[in-house]
Amino acid sequence: MKPNPLRPPIPTEGWDVSVREQAAEVLSGKWAGNVGRFVPFLGPAFIAAVAYIDPGNYATNIESGTRYGYQLLWVVLWSNLIALFAQGLSAKLGIVTGKNLPECIRDLLPHPLLRIAYWLQAELMAIATDLAEFLGAALGFQLLLGIPLSVGALLTGAVSFLILGLRPRGFRYLEVLLTIFVGFIAVCYAFELFWVHPSLSESLHGLLVPSIPSAEAAYLAAGIIGATVMPHAIYLHSALTQRRIPARRLAEKRKLIRLSFLDVSLAMAIAGVINLAMLAVSAAAFAGAPPERGDGITQAYRALSPMLGKLAAGAFALSLLASGLSSSAVGTLSGQVIMQGFVGFAIPIWLRRLVTMAPAILVIALGIDTTKILVASQVLLSFGIGFALVPLLLFTQSSRWMGPLRNSLWTNIAGWLISAAIVGLNAFLLARLLLPPSQ
Repeated sequence: MKPNPLRPPIPTEGWDVSVREQAAEVLSGKWAGNVGRFVPFLGPAFIAAVAYIDPGNYATNIESGTRYGYQLLWVVLWSNLIALFAQGLSAKLGIVTGKNLPECIRDLLPHPLLRIAYWLQAELMAIATDLAEFLGAALGFQLLLGIPLSVGALLTGAVSFLILGLRPRGFRYLEVLLTIFVGFIAVCYAFELFWVHPSLSESLHGLLVPSIPSAEAAYLAAGIIGATVMPHAIYLHSALTQRRIPARRLAEKRKLIRLSFLDVSLAMAIAGVINLAMLAVSAAAFAGAPPERGDGITQAYRALSPMLGKLAAGAFALSLLASGLSSSAVGTLSGQVIMQGFVGFAIPIWLRRLVTMAPAILVIALGIDTTKILVASQVLLSFGIGFALVPLLLFTQSSRWMGPLRNSLWTNIAGWLISAAIVGLNAFLLARLLLPPSQ
């Protein structure tokens, strides 16, 4: 097949040569070290994990903790377990097939119009994602610097261009930077937990006893799921592993899948703990006495200062800023993978960054409550999960695509039960929207 001049190399090209060489030694059994042998395999999941601690998570977790205390902690826990499951399969697909999920879907769909339709729904999910991420970063700048939200948006655009500028230098630089962002957010929330002291007994009850106290709680639960099991991150992770480390023999691929799952488990565990901390901190600080009406994230920040001091409020704002900046860059990369995979070409990344800024700037210009928009965008994302998860299961359970590395029976059962539960929740929300209950 002749190369398509409209199709630039996917973002997974340009990996650090030293990473490839070290990984090849481990896979071939030549590396004699212990802990150090895992290092070359760490990174892709941390890029994907940034999506699971983005400003959309802040909005859904703060709203859930404020309105329902610890009752929706179980949703956060199970959402992160589902995310771990989906990311593990996505990484596996890229390793075994050498293709990312959008490319696999494009090859399977028989008609160009179907491919375009699938691409458009995926782009809608990417736009909803980027809206939340960009707004969150702009809000972080506003809270920290006391500047207008519009100026914060301009700063966000400038910094995200700088982050994306690392890509041509090698993807390892971007991996390291985004891993630092994840670690910084984790440290900030460790301090928040120390200051707030959530109730251990109520937290355990919220984790272990599932409950959906109202229709509004179901709406927030869908937002939590959408903010955590993000469609664009499922698409992206398969691209991050598809050519990162070459593995030609079956034994090497098996080993690479195991080591990749270690990367996924570590990254998802950190992201999961951060999400649980977000909701628990909000429940401890605001449940029963929520902040005054208005933008939930802004009001939460303003309430933290008199309650816990400026240092706690500052840590909250810094973590929000780090979350928005890092996830905004990842969202732009995901958009490139989605476009190129489904329709076979991609626009320059700087142009995509400019285009995806537009919805957030419009929301700011109209003065819309940013937290409401953030929550709504995450609920919309929950409707896109099935479009990513169902084909992922179809490909990874197929002998044609995966050969002897296809999913086990229990993996398939778990995957289809998860998909059914998410689609069922979406159907319930859609029914309530179209057929509201009579008074």
